[in-house]
Amino acid sequence: MSLFIDFLKGSYNEFRHKVEWPKWADLQSSTIVVTIATVILALFTFGVDELFSKAISNIIGMLINLFN
Repeated sequence: MSLFIDFLKGSYNEFRHKVEWPKWADLQSSTIVVTIATVILALFTFGVDELFSKAISNIIGMLINLFN
């Protein structure tokens, strides 16, 4: 149990004194970049999904018409 307590104390000390936390302005700019990238990726995924959906609908429609 004392090893676990030593681990917790060491972890706390490292987080408190050795970790360099980002500044507020850095966090804001990173958040904006991630948000923009997420929106672009979502729009790209939506476009590809719509394209494949229409292509598969057309292929299925052609196959149905071929066998009727």
